[in-house]
Amino acid sequence: MELWDIYDRNKKRTGRTMERNNFTLADDEYHLTVLGVIARPDKTFLITKRVMTKAWAPGWWEVSGGAAQAGEESEEAVKREILEETGLDITGAEGGYLFSYHRENPGKGDNYFVDIYRYVMDIDETDIKLQEEETDGYMFATVEQIKEFAEQGVFLHYDSIKQAFEL
Repeated sequence: MELWDIYDRNKKRTGRTMERNNFTLADDEYHLTVLGVIARPDKTFLITKRVMTKAWAPGWWEVSGGAAQAGEESEEAVKREILEETGLDITGAEGGYLFSYHRENPGKGDNYFVDIYRYVMDIDETDIKLQEEETDGYMFATVEQIKEFAEQGVFLHYDSIKQAFEL
């Protein structure tokens, strides 16, 4: 069973945990998620396509990310998520933490913080090893292509993270 830390509205751990996806948080409690934007020196970005079996946003494009596990620091979580989903080890890559935002869903038990990271590294197709349970393809997209997916309504979190695509 995967556990997530519960945070207060100041993004401090409360010392309590919750089971993964057991959304019973009080309105002033949060869990932590992370997103990792991977850029190449040619100003393209690695984006992945969600498998069609996902309950939420199947077939949509996204950047790597997920929930931080209990006891895990934010940057540890983003490194783990990127490695799991793409096979890329970002240790030593240029970049790091950019900013955070949060979502509140009153009465839904699912409030969360999102820490955004961006790393720049020289990668090509042979470096990518997709997690087939999570992803159904990838591409190295330009900012314009990502914006187009967002306009079509098939790119997750674009409005919240668009500044991460500004190099």
